[in-house]
Order: sequence, then C-alpha cells, then structure tokens
Amino acid sequence: MYYRMMSLIWIAAAIGVGCQSSTRPSAGVLSRGKVPNKILFVGNSFTYYNGGLENHVKELAQSACPPRRIEADRSTQGGATLQIHQSRQAVHERISAGGYDVVVLQEDIPELKEHRLEPFAEQARRFDAEIRSAGGRSLLFMAWPYTRLNWVTLDQIAQAHRRIGQELGVPVAPVGLAFERSLHARPELAMLGRDKEHETLPGTYLAACVIYATLFGESPVGLAYHPAGVTAEQAGFLQRIAWRTVSDWQKGP
Repeated sequence: MYYRMMSLIWIAAAIGVGCQSSTRPSAGVLSRGKVPNKILFVGNSFTYYNGGLENHVKELAQSACPPRRIEADRSTQGGATLQIHQSRQAVHERISAGGYDVVVLQEDIPELKEHRLEPFAEQARRFDAEIRSAGGRSLLFMAWPYTRLNWVTLDQIAQAHRRIGQELGVPVAPVGLAFERSLHARPELAMLGRDKEHETLPGTYLAACVIYATLFGESPVGLAYHPAGVTAEQAGFLQRIAWRTVSDWQKGP
C-alpha cells in the first residue's frame, strides 16, 4: 500500500511539473465571466502581420498549463479602419453566425481620414452593440502611432481607448503602451520594422502576450511558446512587459 501511494504521488508530481498558478488582475478582464473559447480578430495588417495574431494567441494558450484549447479566426483587410469594416458584409456575417465568445476590434486611428478620434468611438459603439446582440463580448486592441501619419500621439490613442472602454464596459488590450514600455527598457529590441509602421516579430509576440493577458486575466509569464526568431530570453522579457502593462492599465490612470 505504501509503494502504491508513493507511486501515485510521483505520478501527480510529474504531471504537475511546469504548471504555475497565474496571478489575475483585480478587475476588467473577460475571464471574470465566461472564459473565452472562440475568438474573432477584426483588423488590418497590424492583426494579420507575421503569421496572424490569432495564431500566436492560440499557441500561447496551448502552451499554458493546463493547455487552453481555443478557436481563433480573423477577418482582416489591409489598411482597413473599423469604418471600412462596417461596409464589409463578410465581417457582419461572421459576427452574427460565428458563435464567437469574444471579438477583438483593432482600430488604426492614424488612418482615420477625418483626423479626429470621434469616428473610432462611433464605430466601437456600433460593433459592440452588434457583438453583444450575437451573444459575444468586445475587446479593444489598442495599436500605436507611426510617422507616416503623425497627426495623433500615443497618449491620445490611449485616452480614446480608455474613454470608450469605460463607456461600453469593455476591456482594452494596451498594446501600444506595451511597445512604449518595451522600447524604454530595451531600445535595441525594435517593435516596428523598417517601415516604422508594422510590427517586427518581437512586436507581434508582445501584442499577442498583451491580448492573452487581457483575454484570460492571467499572466503570460512562463508560457513556453515563442516563435522562431524570438529567443526564450526575449520571450520572457516581453511576457513580463505585457503583464506589467496590462496590470497597470487596469489600475486606471
């Protein structure tokens, strides 16, 4: 009997190797309700660059312990704003019939031809109402400014997301702020590529970590997945940046 008990303990210990309990933010995360299993990403090249954010988030979830098995799709178009997506019937069909728990909405504020922030808020309201009617929840993916269209700052982008997120009661994945924090701590690890607009692979990985932390309310620190081209050391650094940024965002301004 003693040896049988010890064997069971050894087996349990072996199964638990590598599993770590994740810290949860105090508020504002989707996991406080239904844990999302099916996710749709709506956006432009910032979403589909470097293999697609949906795939990196899915791989991060799969590498959790125990693994999270999620479905993740995307409906994207190069250069599209949320206003352009409003005219795309395919997006509305996927939202209404796809059975998605979460729809991640990525706006590209610098691309707004009006050079005003109000159109972003208007489209976020319209999409959120549609997503809620379909039984899902919205998540806002906060992107970043860039030099080609420099009429808006990161602070203005962040404030616009803070306002509409609070108004609608939806969480925000503060990717642009995570990029800024990463660059401050390690400027040699570029977040944007040669065009100074689209993400490098480390930038895409950091964005995926921020979205993962916002989706599940769990730290990505310690997750095994990182794509070829991002070292394990870089992945650990970016995971920590993502978690600190999400935690600070949820504490409020």
